[in-house]
Amino acid sequence: GEESLVLLDGRHEFPFSFQLPQEPLVTSFTGKYGSVQYYVKAILERPAAPDQSVQTELQVVSHIDVNSPALLAPVVRSQEKMVGCWFFTSGPVSLSAKIERKGYCNGEAIPIYAEIENCSSRLIVPKAAIFQTQTYLASGKTKTFRQMVANVRGNHIASGSTDTWNGKTLKIPPVSPSILDCCIIRVEYSLAVYIHIPGAKKLMIEMPLVIGTIPCIGFSSRNSSITSQFSMDMSWLALTLPEHPEAPPNYADVVSEEEFSRHVPAYPPPIDCEEQLCCPVFAYIQEFRFQPPPLYSEVDPHPTDVEEFQPVSFML
Repeated sequence: GEESLVLLDGRHEFPFSFQLPQEPLVTSFTGKYGSVQYYVKAILERPAAPDQSVQTELQVVSHIDVNSPALLAPVVRSQEKMVGCWFFTSGPVSLSAKIERKGYCNGEAIPIYAEIENCSSRLIVPKAAIFQTQTYLASGKTKTFRQMVANVRGNHIASGSTDTWNGKTLKIPPVSPSILDCCIIRVEYSLAVYIHIPGAKKLMIEMPLVIGTIPCIGFSSRNSSITSQFSMDMSWLALTLPEHPEAPPNYADVVSEEEFSRHVPAYPPPIDCEEQLCCPVFAYIQEFRFQPPPLYSEVDPHPTDVEEFQPVSFML
């Protein structure tokens, strides 16, 4: 509530503290089309003069504990695509991928397990990326903004070859934690493993991620407290991510001209309308055909249930 004090001439300083409301507060966030911001405001009333006021922004973090069972479960996806060459089919390109758990924190490197089989006549290059999707809901309408925040490229795979990622890492940059329980703004993440196939549409599978604030302690020292583990890079609070991060190298940049001409057909390839990866594609698992050494052996029975966190707490 408001309190009024009568001040005499001179300089006055008032240390203060207050309790945040018990109901859950949404994490501070500034996005493409909206934001969640908190302020502390002080007002000075003066007789026969306009009031003076000053305010300063207050950062609120609604904690997400990565150690909850729903976020410790692995995520597995599989997809296959037939590649056509004019009037005949050259063969399928198949892709399977797995991450050891659904929840990670800023600064962590996500090990990716994947198997890519290239039975087509093309030379292909597998890649992985983290996408952030911002969803804004107001007046019965929804607006979405999606951007790539990190990516990594694999080795090119010749026709008839197979490649395996046995824990290829992709580091999470300083991004805002997931916001999943707000009625006006959602911030969600996914990890995509995809392949651009010359002359065909790309093959992509996408796995949900939750970016939390309390790191996984399952394989670190049990003596370290959650408080000490939370002393991580908080630069995401003032972060404005680029709308168009630096693009990966062109296909021709990583393959010699001789090799490029040997694998790419002479006719002009059709335009890939999904080249910018602007549309989410969710492929659900039918089969995971290899067994990398995962840290968790059971697949999440509810892969879309990402809101089973521990009770929310706050940090100022």
